[in-house]
Amino acid sequence: MGSPISFIHHVAVFASDFEGSERFYTAALEPLGIAPGYRADGVAEYWHPDRDTPSVSLERADAAATATKGMHLAFAAGSPAAVDAFHAAAVAAGGATRHAPRFWSEYRAYCAFVSDPDGNNIEAVCKETQ
Repeated sequence: MGSPISFIHHVAVFASDFEGSERFYTAALEPLGIAPGYRADGVAEYWHPDRDTPSVSLERADAAATATKGMHLAFAAGSPAAVDAFHAAAVAAGGATRHAPRFWSEYRAYCAFVSDPDGNNIEAVCKETQ
């Protein structure tokens, strides 16, 4: 039996302000080791440099009404320090704090939650805290 396949291959996020969202995601995901692996006009796809799946594809929405809204997307972080850096970078790049970094006993994890430019709930979570 080979290695297990990932449950998710990729997720697409459609942004009403592509440039603003690209700045946000690029800055917020960098502390987690996630970078744009592919860019084209109106598209930026993010993944770990050593593997291209799972990935998040950021795409320009055709209209504000077709932008992704109400999504909660959580990214794995390797340490609480990476969660802190994610939060700081996300807020500096135009995100809004939903919940500052802290240990959440109900999740048994260290997490931070921010809103992206379209109001989606973007999280960094580190399960390696206790």
